[in-house]
Amino acid sequence: MKVSELFDLSGRVALVTGGSRGLGLAMASALAEMGARVAITARKADELADAKALLEAQGHGVETFVHDLGQPSTAKALVDTVVAALGAIDILVNNAGTTWGARAEDYPLDAWQKVIGVNLTRTWELTRQVASSCMIPRRYGRIVNIASIAALQGSTDDFKAVAYSASKGGLVSLTKTLAGEWGAHGIAVNAICPGFIPSKMSRTLLERIGESVAAATPLHQLGTDDDMKGIVVLLAGAAARHITGQVFAVDGGITAV
Repeated sequence: MKVSELFDLSGRVALVTGGSRGLGLAMASALAEMGARVAITARKADELADAKALLEAQGHGVETFVHDLGQPSTAKALVDTVVAALGAIDILVNNAGTTWGARAEDYPLDAWQKVIGVNLTRTWELTRQVASSCMIPRRYGRIVNIASIAALQGSTDDFKAVAYSASKGGLVSLTKTLAGEWGAHGIAVNAICPGFIPSKMSRTLLERIGESVAAATPLHQLGTDDDMKGIVVLLAGAAARHITGQVFAVDGGITAV
């Protein structure tokens, strides 16, 4: 197989959650550029409309679906709607998530439940639905879970978000477990752990600690949305035929030192 064919996603259907901005939008754009038929979800219709306009201006077709990942028991309806519009889902990128900041000893239970619910429980519900209805019957699938370097190292006083870290750690464990169980069905399951990349979620934190984070990173830089494009394309197609259960830190090397 030619190298170009390993990264060609023509004819594949990709669903990217939280795809209206930031990392999700960048990954959706990358998948579309490589030929995938892309569906993106988000909670806000106006942000989805803006994302659709941007992707179409880049020459990419995209379908948008308003969906609140925090609402339980909605995965089947979403998957059925996407499949009706585009066909069976080949690639699932679990990018949507939320966070809440507070000291661990003061962390409110309702905040814990919300973060774990969105980042882990609802993500699992959607993944199970996509796998059972689209991937296992067809014996093919690529699942890419967007975790965080918070899953790989402990918190400090600069980053106090115990539920976020726990949820992303759970997502890494889920990735490995599903890779083991679903490999027999031709499904590859991998995780990407972004480091500090400016986004709506991280902007306030990075305004305060961005310079020190960059200085402590071996590459002496923060990440950008573009840094997620190549790795998601790698894991979404034929190039990932023999890669599963792996966790890829996109962090400038900060977890290596």
